[in-house]
Amino acid sequence: MTIATEWKETAVGSLASVCRGASPRPIASSRWFDTSSNVRWVRIADVNRSNGRTLQTTTQALSSDGIARSRYLEAGTLIMSIAATVGIPVITGIPTCIHDGFVALENLKVDQRFLLYLLKSSEGRLRESGQSGSQMNVNTDIVKGLHVRIPVDRREQERIAAALWDIDDLITTLERLIAKKQAIKQGMMQQLLTGRTRLPGFSHEWVDITLGDHVSYIKTVALSRAQLDGNSPLKYLHYGDIHTRSSVMLNAASEDMPRVSKKLARGAGLLQQGDLVFADASEDPAGVGKSVEIVDIPDAGIVPGLHTIAARFDKEILADGFKAYLQFIPAFRDQLLRLAAGTKVLATTRSYISSVSLSVPEIAEQKAIAKVLFDTDREIEALRIRHAKARNIKTGMMQQLLTGRTRLPVEATA
Repeated sequence: MTIATEWKETAVGSLASVCRGASPRPIASSRWFDTSSNVRWVRIADVNRSNGRTLQTTTQALSSDGIARSRYLEAGTLIMSIAATVGIPVITGIPTCIHDGFVALENLKVDQRFLLYLLKSSEGRLRESGQSGSQMNVNTDIVKGLHVRIPVDRREQERIAAALWDIDDLITTLERLIAKKQAIKQGMMQQLLTGRTRLPGFSHEWVDITLGDHVSYIKTVALSRAQLDGNSPLKYLHYGDIHTRSSVMLNAASEDMPRVSKKLARGAGLLQQGDLVFADASEDPAGVGKSVEIVDIPDAGIVPGLHTIAARFDKEILADGFKAYLQFIPAFRDQLLRLAAGTKVLATTRSYISSVSLSVPEIAEQKAIAKVLFDTDREIEALRIRHAKARNIKTGMMQQLLTGRTRLPVEATA
């Protein structure tokens, strides 16, 4: 193995023929489209829905008349958006036509996949060169004139592209695993939280309860983020921090959180382990009833903050751990949604929560259900961590490999 020593400055126009797409007019005419056609019509939404490397499907296809008035491309062509969302490249995996919001890069004098990643890394520079108007766009001259630096040895280009393609494969695999695990968890919740499926060893009848008979509420303090004090040891739970979480559990002792001075938090109640804290409003129905269960508290304490409802349930009725999944019980969500309907911002209130009636299993079964769901959540979180690390590794690889700061060895010529 040896390391190629030479990189050169060049421009995209020296590496490829850059040809703009074309659009049949008027574009809304049904004459140009045919759902049975094998030649697909590429829109930026199709590119955004792709895996970022290969475009395998689009929502529309062109008729023979539409094809004649657009720019036809064979499968395996590198294209890039130059209007609206500028600088998004992808390789077509199917025969396509592109409109004038795209360019095709053909007759390549560089490895195609290497150029794909090189264009991805140049997206910011392309946008800076764009012409502002009703929407951002660049022309073919700007694309042709984009300065880039490439290794002269094509084998090094190929190895760089292969390394980046491999990390993208890993990222895609992890995304699929996360989606699969989430679907499995969703099915488990639908079965276990309704009693349709019982865990081994449990057969007692579920009991009907009204939450208001078993809950008390902790006083909150309404403060904006501007009023928070990062130097205070007292932690503060804001409704936005509930909405943005993927985990239904909150270890307030170990997680980094906003802080508030004891003076401003005067009068607020301190949260305890097992308390369930709801965000009290959401513009999205999926956010209604969103909550986190406190699993550990810091020495200095934690207070519930702006737009939260802090609930403390009888532990003889709702077990620690199980409460975190209350938000996914269909009867609970359906009742809160029905009460919240008809407003622009969907509200969750103390009275709404208290009015909810539902069936729950005995405490031992609640704990068993919670363990199964929590174990699944931990698996998903572990995959998310791996996914985030892989994305960070890819970012670092692109910064190093596409600039020549880090070199990959190539096979020596015999």
